[in-house]
Formats: sequence, C-alpha cells, structure tokens
Amino acid sequence: MIKMTQRINYSKRIDSPLLLELKNVTVIRCGKKILDSVSLSIEQGEQVAIIGPNGSGKSSLIKIITKEYYPFAETEELVIKIMGKDRWNVFELRKLLGIVSGDLQQTYCRQIKVVDVVLSGFFSSIGIYYNHNITPEMGSRAREILEFLEISHLENRLICELSTGEARRVLIGRALVHDPHVLVLDEPSNSLDMKALNSFRESIRKIAISGKSVIMVTHNLQDVIPEIKRVVLIREGKVFMDGKKGDILTDANLSELFSLSVKVFEKGGYYQALV
Repeated sequence: MIKMTQRINYSKRIDSPLLLELKNVTVIRCGKKILDSVSLSIEQGEQVAIIGPNGSGKSSLIKIITKEYYPFAETEELVIKIMGKDRWNVFELRKLLGIVSGDLQQTYCRQIKVVDVVLSGFFSSIGIYYNHNITPEMGSRAREILEFLEISHLENRLICELSTGEARRVLIGRALVHDPHVLVLDEPSNSLDMKALNSFRESIRKIAISGKSVIMVTHNLQDVIPEIKRVVLIREGKVFMDGKKGDILTDANLSELFSLSVKVFEKGGYYQALV
C-alpha cells in the first residue's frame, strides 16, 4: 500500500501563499469582546501552536476559520482570507478543513464502527447514513488512513468501546480521510493519560512530517510537538506574542501569559511548564 507521506505533497497544492490571513478581526459574544482586533497570518504547510489560558479567545480563532463566528463589523481594514479567498460556501470550506476537538469526541460517543467514523469525514456527518454513497476509493482511503495512524486493528470496533486515546486517533483519521488542507486540533490532549498522549503526539508528528499544515490550539505546552516551529500566544482576545518557538516559550513570557510564576523546561524538542 502506498503511504500517505509518499503519495501526497501537501506543500504545493494551492496557488495562494497564505493558508490564513486575518487583519483587525473583532468578535463580540453576549456583549463581550472575545477577539479584539486580531491580526494573524499562517502559510500553507506551516505548523503553528496557538497557546493561551482558558477563555483567552484561542478557540474563537478556530470558529472564525470554520465560519461559526463572524466579525463584529465589516470595515475597509478588516480582512478574513482562507486560502486566498474572502468568501466561501461554508460546506465547501469545511471539506478543506480537518477538525479534531474534545467536543467532537463527546458527540461521537455512540455505537458506530471505527471505519464508519473515518468514512463519515467525507460527508462531515456523525456516522454513515443510507444516502451516503461509499465508493471503493473511499473505503480504500479510510483503510489507508487507519494503517497510517497504526489503528487498523480497531477497524470493526465500536468507537464507544475504545479508550479516550484510541478514540482521539480515530477522530484524527476522520479529519484526514478527505485530504484537507489543514489539520486543526482544539485542546487535543484533554483527558489523555501519559501513554495515550505519547501515541497521540507520535501520530501528529507523522502528519506534520508529511507536510500538511497543523494548527494546534492548546493551553498545554506538552501538546507542542518538535515539528511546530512557531508559537502564537493569545491573552484576553488579543495576540500577545508571535514568533519562533524557542523565543516565545520562555519563563518570563509564560509567566506573564498565565499570570503566575512559571518555569519552562525543554527536552528532546518537547516543552513543559512547572509552577
């Protein structure tokens, strides 16, 4: 079987040099600014971590990308471009995005076979329905993804019977099966034990090495795999810092971000923060 890393060159699939371009984006929800004049750009093929405390607005950035949130007001200075376009049919856009979140995992706590969970990524659905036309090519692609993630042995298991870590890897398969331009991970390691976290990170590393864009949204430094070279810090709805990982993940920066004294350690390309 041809491996994903051999078959796909992710870095040259679209003409636009930018995967994401945001300028002066403000979002107000329930009378509160949750994003405040945010400007951010991400290149195609780039792996980026967006880090911030709970409630800082980092997940709201993802909802701007997925068109779940819209900016407060349109002005001449406002820019929201995804893959070079400022207008998208939301259903067409979501075909180009691979999303993995804890909320999605809770939604998938059902009696659905793993292979059907992965196949549902072709239709952005929760499971497979009678009107879904599953082609032989789709079946082959789903099994290729399961092999790539080293979970082929789970193919006929029910997702509700899996461990949290196994289920999270199945959802990564669902996110990848339709060959999206970017994999977006929103607080991906929540509820994972040490062994599951290690397996999860190895899966994400394989994806990043293949050249696909990865946007990692987290408050946990342990999620930041070595392949991620750029870190964006978010605080109170604003971009607090943005730059090279080694320059950003320092004691002083993380202490200011989380408003407490933090000591940052690095080992083997992974970072950890201790209070």
